[in-house]
Amino acid sequence: MAEAMIDQSVVDQNNETAHAALKSDYAALGEQLDRRGVDIDTIKDKVKRFHVAVPSWGVGTGGTRFARFPGAGEPRDIFDKLEDCAVIQQLTRATPTVSLHIPWDKADPRDLNQQAERLGLGFDAMNSNTFSDAADQEKSYKFGSLSHTDAGTRQQAVEHNLECIEIGTAIGSKALTVWIGDGSNFPGQVDMTAQFERYLDAMKQIYADLPEDWRLFTEHKIYEPAFYSTVVQDWGTNYLIAKELGDRAYCLVDLGHHAPNVNIEMIVARLIQFGKLGGFHFNDSKYGDDDLDAGSINPFQLFLVFNELVSAELREAPGFNPAHMLDQSHNVTDPIESLMTSAVEVQRAYAQALIVDRKALAGYQNSNDALMAAQTLKQGYRTDVEPILAMARLEAGGAINPVTAYRKAGYRQKVAEVRPASAAGGGGIV
Repeated sequence: MAEAMIDQSVVDQNNETAHAALKSDYAALGEQLDRRGVDIDTIKDKVKRFHVAVPSWGVGTGGTRFARFPGAGEPRDIFDKLEDCAVIQQLTRATPTVSLHIPWDKADPRDLNQQAERLGLGFDAMNSNTFSDAADQEKSYKFGSLSHTDAGTRQQAVEHNLECIEIGTAIGSKALTVWIGDGSNFPGQVDMTAQFERYLDAMKQIYADLPEDWRLFTEHKIYEPAFYSTVVQDWGTNYLIAKELGDRAYCLVDLGHHAPNVNIEMIVARLIQFGKLGGFHFNDSKYGDDDLDAGSINPFQLFLVFNELVSAELREAPGFNPAHMLDQSHNVTDPIESLMTSAVEVQRAYAQALIVDRKALAGYQNSNDALMAAQTLKQGYRTDVEPILAMARLEAGGAINPVTAYRKAGYRQKVAEVRPASAAGGGGIV
């Protein structure tokens, strides 16, 4: 049996206090949905089965380009990170897997497996890091990695990705996510065509060693740290990469990696249509790659993304099997609280999309009734599905109110007593 990081009695006590109100709210919402031809228990059961992976790095305090302000009780290593991730899973029952980032989380796979088993966790996609230099690496990635002009630097980056696959195989992962910061900061700095050719050649080497039951996810990002041009700058380039590499290569969509006002839900629809949607990094953005909590800025956009996902799920789109993961940087909040609320927001968008009247929507679309089509979508979005989410958590053994239970348990204060305070430093994530 998995070890509980928070005393279950604290969770049970909080659930007992909130249970009566939840039963009443759930019944009322059930009556409302029944009038619309929707069975609330069916939606609840689907929500219970919907999971999103937690990023190991997300449980530490992030930072801006200018500074990082560490919080109390920050994890010292991957084993502390897994304990924090176990808290998120214990209270939300929505995050049973953790995505590791190498070399930040490098450790003996046997120790990783033992800790994960102790905590009742599994491992999701592996993430390589060739956008910063490790302390012991021979060649620098200052001017690129998989697309570097130097063949030795490219080979070093390839070998790092192969190491990630090796570690991932040992801990049960089935996917590798590759994001690079390669690009340029000045016009004329690079030959863009030659740079992309070098990148493709290096990626083909990685793909050739991918286990048969693995998938390879490539992630596009419009800018940062390359501010003039980026090698994998948008979904079109990402799609070309996936097509060039092969059937087990897919595109990863990070909601923050797009210019303001880009229609991300249409990108999702295109990638689904042509069988190249690999999955998501869920976060939110106001200006650029802000890595804010999911649903904190534009929850309607998150809902519209899930509208496309549910549509594909219901029509059983060929090859549709997206991976879901959070990817956030927490600068002013407790990372555990932010990741819990983000996991709930992702489930919320899924539930709202599930209750959209698909038959009515198709009818309005086919008759070109723009107003009623939009209103049909908004009916799903405006519906308060909180009772569904809370009941799903309760039945799965989680907390009706995760943040309330977390604060009542005093977990942050307890770990702060045994984890040394981190020193403040420059910008970047941990």
